[in-house]
Amino acid sequence: MKAQTLTISDKIALNVRIWGEENNLAPTIVMVHGFPDNSLIWQKVAERLAPLFKIIAYDVRGAGESSIPSSTQDYKIKYLVEDLAAVINAFSPTQPIHLVGHDWGSIQCWEAVTTPLLQAKIASFTSISGPSLDHAAYWIRQGLSKGSLDSKVKIINQLAHSWYIAAFHFPLASQVTWRVAFNRWPARFARLTKLHGEDFASQARDGAHGVKLYRANFIERLFKPQKRKTNIPVQLIIPTQDKFVTAGLFDNLSEWANRVWRHEIDAEHWVQRSHPDEVSAYIREFVDFIDS
Repeated sequence: MKAQTLTISDKIALNVRIWGEENNLAPTIVMVHGFPDNSLIWQKVAERLAPLFKIIAYDVRGAGESSIPSSTQDYKIKYLVEDLAAVINAFSPTQPIHLVGHDWGSIQCWEAVTTPLLQAKIASFTSISGPSLDHAAYWIRQGLSKGSLDSKVKIINQLAHSWYIAAFHFPLASQVTWRVAFNRWPARFARLTKLHGEDFASQARDGAHGVKLYRANFIERLFKPQKRKTNIPVQLIIPTQDKFVTAGLFDNLSEWANRVWRHEIDAEHWVQRSHPDEVSAYIREFVDFIDS
């Protein structure tokens, strides 16, 4: 693995990690992490894919070794997508890349595959535990107004899993919630995932900044969602024991994406750490299938 700094602007520089093939013939896979992680969350998967692909993963703004914006507005999804575009243009300027996102990484990747900026730059998208905020808003609206009892139960179940999001929208409450409910997060992360958290010592700090992702984006998308569709092939990897993102969020995905493949793994939220063999196999097979 190598690391380098990519300067986006006078305020933002991203720490980028690179695994695998350096030649121009190898397909490029760009991986985007979620909250409150950094790009090392992908290490086990990247190491398994590196013999066949060039793997690019970066610390998103506000996380890991990348710059930390001071303003909440600097965490809006449109800026996250611009960061992603800069990474793609820097590391695969001529060939479309295969995109993989987890949690908040997947949320911003949904934006990328449903807006014009990167349409020609993305060959496929693998989404893990992160919906489009717009799709989620329509799912809630339609389910509550016209859905069956089963649909309403799924929505209530998801809202119960998302208890922390409401607190994240108030500056004082967000810090209290993070520091109390998620106190000593690396140790809690290790217990929650039954994994070692030694690579994630920055999570406690990153989480305190990362709550701005929620405040900058959720309310706007919940009350003013846009109809975001894509023709880019999409692969869903769904950990069925996820404590934060339920499978019901993806029930109506065919309304927004016309080519979808869906896989389930009996795992919790950080499936790329707990089940790297399965996740890397699904990614490898999907990339090979799309490229062929």
